[in-house]
Amino acid sequence: MAVRIAVDAAGGDFYPQHPVQGAVDALNADPDLHILLVGPEALVTEALKATGYTGGRVTVVDAPEVITMEDSAATAVKAKQKSSIVVGLGLHAQGKCDAFISAGHTGALLAASAFILGRLPGVLRPTISTVYPTVDGFRILVDAGANLEVKPEMLYQFGLMGEVYAKHVMGISDPRIGLLNVGEEEEKGTETLRKAHELLRAHPRFVGNIEGRDILGGHADVFVCDGLVGNIILKFGESIPEAVQALIAKALQHNPLPPETVKPVMGVLKQAFAPFDYQAVGGVPFLGVNGVSFVGHGGSTPLAIRNMIHNAARMVTHQVNDKIVAALT
Repeated sequence: MAVRIAVDAAGGDFYPQHPVQGAVDALNADPDLHILLVGPEALVTEALKATGYTGGRVTVVDAPEVITMEDSAATAVKAKQKSSIVVGLGLHAQGKCDAFISAGHTGALLAASAFILGRLPGVLRPTISTVYPTVDGFRILVDAGANLEVKPEMLYQFGLMGEVYAKHVMGISDPRIGLLNVGEEEEKGTETLRKAHELLRAHPRFVGNIEGRDILGGHADVFVCDGLVGNIILKFGESIPEAVQALIAKALQHNPLPPETVKPVMGVLKQAFAPFDYQAVGGVPFLGVNGVSFVGHGGSTPLAIRNMIHNAARMVTHQVNDKIVAALT
């Protein structure tokens, strides 16, 4: 199945080189892909030429304006109608591509996705998910920062949308849903959490309340929470590898290892921390919008861009949005 992905070539800290190189790497890995590179035409064309790519499955779409991290998400979408985010999502809404991916301004991308693409039928509020490392591999946490205040019905929908994505894009069979709370007992937490628990309880794959200590242990496959809690957990997880490595370095100063031991030990640690590397995931989707919109880390490397493109393509080919609508119905 041929898939057309629009790539924000003016998004992220290293545009246009990293988005363009990542797109070319994705094209080389998947013969069914066609890429639309959206950004300032001259810059994008020059970056594409520098990659040496000579295939015919790429189109450059001019979008002369750039939404920067200094721009307000609330006003950037309206003020910069010729930006790569607005133009790219517009192409998607017009059916000229199947998905849009960006390493640019998360807030602007979320606002533009909701405004330009709209919501899927039955969705109360679109949400942003994130992939989180556990001892069992990557699992999904939703919401990761889009909705700071939620209703019980929204948490219920987050669980169902996350389950569909985990199953059909991440390849987790029969994903288990857990509700993040301050205790395992169903009467714990705020009124919103108690009502959400009551709604989710009817789901056959709901495993109940999950505490923070259960996340890395992989006690569920879909972790459901509001955006405030989710974003704190996300940022805390990003700090773990650096903090642990600093602690290890301090410990080695007081208890130095023989030189011949250091290299294999560091090799093991590098392997252990590999799941925390965002490049392996690339980016995450806004679930619930009437389309496929992915956002990646601002510092995304070409590898991260490539993997984000592949995940967006899987979401398209597995018709995840149709399955979300069916699940909510």
